[in-house]
Amino acid sequence: MADLPRDLPLGGDCPPRFAAVREAFLANFAGDFPELGARFTAAIDGRIVVDLWGGYADRDRTRPYDDTTLSPVFSTTKAATSLMMAWRVGRGGLRYDQPATDVWAEFGQAGKAGLSVEQLLSHQAGLCGLRGPLDPDIWFDFDAVCHELEIAEPLWPPGTASGYHPMTFGYLAGELFRRVDGRTLGHALRHDVAEPLGLDIWIGLPQSEDDRVSQVQRPPAMPDLGPLTEPRRLAFLTPWSAVASRDVRRWRAVESPGANGHATAAALARLMAVMACDGELDGREILPPGLALEAAAQRIQGPDLVLPFDLSWGAGFLRNQGLGIYGPSEHAFGHSGWGGSCAVADPERRLSLAYVMNRQSSHLIGDPRSRRLIDALYAGL
Repeated sequence: MADLPRDLPLGGDCPPRFAAVREAFLANFAGDFPELGARFTAAIDGRIVVDLWGGYADRDRTRPYDDTTLSPVFSTTKAATSLMMAWRVGRGGLRYDQPATDVWAEFGQAGKAGLSVEQLLSHQAGLCGLRGPLDPDIWFDFDAVCHELEIAEPLWPPGTASGYHPMTFGYLAGELFRRVDGRTLGHALRHDVAEPLGLDIWIGLPQSEDDRVSQVQRPPAMPDLGPLTEPRRLAFLTPWSAVASRDVRRWRAVESPGANGHATAAALARLMAVMACDGELDGREILPPGLALEAAAQRIQGPDLVLPFDLSWGAGFLRNQGLGIYGPSEHAFGHSGWGGSCAVADPERRLSLAYVMNRQSSHLIGDPRSRRLIDALYAGL
């Protein structure tokens, strides 16, 4: 192992059984692509068994990354959003197999009337990006994005293939949730799940929490998407495919349930324990029995039209089947975020884990840093 930075701030707990996890965590701060700040947490039966943090929360390396630091987790937010969609299904008023137009009538325009809720959540809608030109600030206006989705013509025949929806996923899921529940998904997450369980996770971050947020160091290069296609261009490469504003506070405050969650690794690992433990956490029934596995069950598998991989999608969850990025279990599932973060559930072992960091890599999924940690964790089970 290359030498660690001198006086590197480190903290947490890792029992001898998982000594290899600590070694992998330290190794991530050395080598050719050293961490800036990071945290890795794993839980069995919802109880944390490994929790390590270290490095710095700011690019100037003046503020230690500690157990109170919040990280922007980008598309790892989709794991929390998918869990909240399951939560709503479990309380009635929404089924995975029902037409989305049952609760969102306006969505049925331009050939989308037959789309089901589970097809929307498994990236089959053909709405991976918005045709423009549009003002990039549209992503701050939830209703405006939903209107564009209502009138949009799909980019491929819906239900015939998946094509990852980096930004639009959160608005599709969030509007379905709002139509049934009457509240925004981020509000329900805080009020009904995060606060009762003591989870430090937010979709829509209040200004009072800003001082805890880590600064992100952008990746050294853009990821390789493969040959340019129209779905890939609209998903990632137009001026309006993502927020362009530099008003960080404004973006933190808005609810974009597919892209702008803020969390600790401990909160994400414990949240995913709900999915790993058949809907229970701390003796509370968060999801009815069997619903976690139903949410994670495969809806579509094959070459994705946006990401250059063969992917297996559940109802919002990325399944480990065929990928091997979330450990050895084909039954593990979760989601990854731009730059490297991930949150994972393994129901076979009642194991959940999360990795967050603030130095982004160029890997679309399967960042080597998280894979080293996950492989070391499984070696200790």
